[in-house]
Amino acid sequence: MSESLIEVRDNAGIVRLTINRPKALNALNSEVIAELERLLVDLEGRDDLRAVLITGAGEKAFVAGADITEMRGKSPQQARDFAGQALRTIKRLETLPVPVVALVNGFCLGGGCELALACDWAVASDNAIFGQPEVQLGVIPGFGGTQRLPRRVGPAMALDLVTTGRKIDAAEALRIGLVNRVMTQDELEAYADELAGQLGGNGPQAVRSAKQAVHDGLDQDLDSALALENSLFALCFACEEQTEGMGAFVEKRKPNFR
Repeated sequence: MSESLIEVRDNAGIVRLTINRPKALNALNSEVIAELERLLVDLEGRDDLRAVLITGAGEKAFVAGADITEMRGKSPQQARDFAGQALRTIKRLETLPVPVVALVNGFCLGGGCELALACDWAVASDNAIFGQPEVQLGVIPGFGGTQRLPRRVGPAMALDLVTTGRKIDAAEALRIGLVNRVMTQDELEAYADELAGQLGGNGPQAVRSAKQAVHDGLDQDLDSALALENSLFALCFACEEQTEGMGAFVEKRKPNFR
């Protein structure tokens, strides 16, 4: 397996993963999925991890989908196993304790859209194209699209996309809440650096706790979720970074979080 299938760039705990199959429009095959899972297992154990950014090599595609050439001859059991591997890997991405951001450039279709949906938020270049076109191939989304898409954009819009297979541009993706921001390709690169600076300057445990509060709270009733927030808020005061952060504010200096 080639290490170059996914390029890794680490800047003080801000890790950028670039899926590197540009000739195949960064399509997800078994090798890419296995390599991504291996990298995510390593990242899960890193205390110094601050954020993960994920993108695709080149300007034509974030990920154009799963690799159809590899999938076409699979039996039902082989298809189940292939999708199961992808579901497990994408779940690892989704449950990383730090912010995970998709930088979407070009085609973001099928498995690529499902990969972006597992990120905490997505930012797209103005040439991005989104969609779940699986029904046009005689199948349904198999990497979580039928479940994460309605949770992101609502069931009616999700059903529109997954049953028609139509593709939408970045402007419509922004309108329906599939992405947070749209910008040019050059601005997208600048945003990645800006975001790294923003996240890197915040209290790392506070950022992790904020993500936990949002994700875990969504699965609870409001009173239980508020109690969770209250507990996590209180725990912040047991951390040195709260002392440093508030001390720096009072002393009118930049905090030095470790």
